[in-house]
Amino acid sequence: MELFEAIRSRRAVRQYRSDPVRKEDILTIIDAANRAPSAMNLQQWEFIVVTDRDTLRKMGASYRAIVGEFTRNWDPSPMRGSLSREEFIRFAESYGGAPAVIVALTDAADNDDLRRANLESASAAMENLLLAATALGLGTCWMTGPLRDEKALRRILAVPDDRELVAVTPLGYPAEIPPAQARIDPELRQKVRWVE
Repeated sequence: MELFEAIRSRRAVRQYRSDPVRKEDILTIIDAANRAPSAMNLQQWEFIVVTDRDTLRKMGASYRAIVGEFTRNWDPSPMRGSLSREEFIRFAESYGGAPAVIVALTDAADNDDLRRANLESASAAMENLLLAATALGLGTCWMTGPLRDEKALRRILAVPDDRELVAVTPLGYPAEIPPAQARIDPELRQKVRWVE
């Protein structure tokens, strides 16, 4: 798939088929992530690939508890793909039925400047990961919601204190491809300021 096609085709997938993803494809995707630019070329990201059903179940239970709490006054919006509260809770408890979940980590830093650089670098790697998955016909969904229960996620995945959790994505073959969400300012009249 051509790069711009992958960018335009990428969606936040919330329903997956149960078919396993080949380990070789996961490594290809993570290799693309590993080639992202990074501050000072530190390449300070790491990825945890979870395919163990018991671990996925524990992660889902943690995320479901969070979603149940922060969706008490649920208002479906286009930004959430118009999911009902119940659909969102079902997505959370199984990560949409994805056969794999990838967690992006970076070095924890006490210095605010270095922390920001680490997060930006890991985010660039995460974007490469999402686009590479799209190019291989796989679905993803960039998530930070599961990090609301960081303590449980750290315990479940044995993440040491010297690592910062950046984002989570399910990975699998989409059961359905959601429609493209409208872009805010698609003509780039408000988001771009030229200094000529």
